[in-house]
Formats: sequence, C-alpha cells, structure tokens
Amino acid sequence: MIRSSDDGRELLLGEFGLLPFWSKERKIKYSTFNARSETVETASSFKTPWAKRQRCIIPADHVVEPDWRTGKNIATAISREDGSPMGLAGLWDKWIDKPTGEIVHSFTMLTINADSHGLMRNFHRPDDEKRMVVILPEDRYEEWLAAPTSSVKHLLLPFPSDAMRAVPVTALRSGDGDVG
Repeated sequence: MIRSSDDGRELLLGEFGLLPFWSKERKIKYSTFNARSETVETASSFKTPWAKRQRCIIPADHVVEPDWRTGKNIATAISREDGSPMGLAGLWDKWIDKPTGEIVHSFTMLTINADSHGLMRNFHRPDDEKRMVVILPEDRYEEWLAAPTSSVKHLLLPFPSDAMRAVPVTALRSGDGDVG
C-alpha cells in the first residue's frame, strides 16, 4: 500500500483484510477485505481508520471478480483498458500483538454500488448487489491521501466502464488475455 508519511509518501507491505487496532487476536476476517463506502464512517472495523485519515492507495494490475452470467462462477480479472496499473482507494490500520510486540499493518479496499455500471454490474451472483472497488484517477492520488476526511467522499466514484476490461483468469494463465 502507499500511504502518507512525514516525508511524503511511503510504500508499505501490509496484509489484505483490515485487522482493526482493537482486535484481541490476529485474525483477519473475509468481511474486512472490502469497506462499503456508504457505511465506512460507522462500521466498527473501519470508522477509526476513516476518522484518523488512515487512507492508502493499493497498487494493482487487476482485481478478480466472480462472473455468474453462464450459471457457473468464472473468475474474471478486471483491469484498466490501457494496461496501466490501478490505484485502489483503501484504508489501513496498525495492530500490535500485545504479548510479542509484533506490529501488523493491514488494509482494506473501498467499494461502491455498481448496479448501474456498464461493466461491473455483470459480476457476482444474479441476485446480489453489484459492488466495485474504487479506482482512483492518477491526478487524484494526492487528494485522496492528504485531504481532510470531510472532503474525500466525492472521490468514491465508479471508474468509467469503457476504460476497463474483463478477462477470464484462465485466459491470463494461458497468455490469451494479457491485462497489462
């Protein structure tokens, strides 16, 4: 993850799935992989990192989503059409193992509703709400990291569907679906 530091920005390795500072054990739950933008201010796992401006950018070549349109789960890689890396909006936290003093940094990706998104509405089970990660435009990275919490929700927008592509993960493995 990339986050703000006293010296500007820093790249920091972290575990996927936010481990809240208050957790009694080092156990990342599936439910902390994504933070819903609509409830990030009130959800127990995310409200403190949100309020403390512990925002980060998660570099990614692609994300994987389940495509159920055939009736079977087809793992599908979602990337930018131009092949550029994506900067995903995220939150981070620091957890300390009290007995050992070990410090664990972790992160979560922010998501938004995608029911009407031209591409992302095709993923997940047919009856499930459609969600997508927030892909930040490069010219908004600094704002995402540095702006006051009260003025960043406007950045939680869908990335244009015509600037994205979807390729089955099996095509990536065979070399037929290069995503960048």
